Amino acid sequence: MKTINLAEKLGQFSSQSDPHVVANYNGNNLMVIKFQGEFPFHVHPDTDDFFSMLKGEIEMDFEGQSHTVKTGELFIVPKGITHRPRAKNECKVLLIKPKGEPNTGNPETAAHKPHI
Repeated sequence: MKTINLAEKLGQFSSQSDPHVVANYNGNNLMVIKFQGEFPFHVHPDTDDFFSMLKGEIEMDFEGQSHTVKTGELFIVPKGITHRPRAKNECKVLLIKPKGEPNTGNPETAAHKPHI
């Protein structure tokens, strides 16, 4: 058991759209990511997609709609829904995904998820 400082973990890398695993919880990876720009539209057919905004603001695009998610808020995209997060300015996000779940929903296009 140990305390994990998310700000400290986010300070260990500068890359964008590059999730880093900070802990494991009941078969899930808890990851932090810095993000700016548009992520590609994608879908997770078997799992929901969890976003907790640590800092900044994103627009979550899906089904011809957009939803703003701000600092201190969380947003869950239900499984099977095609979506895309986008951010004008850099944001910092906590993600929770089942171990092995690709961040794009497709193993061939997914980012590597190093542990920090």
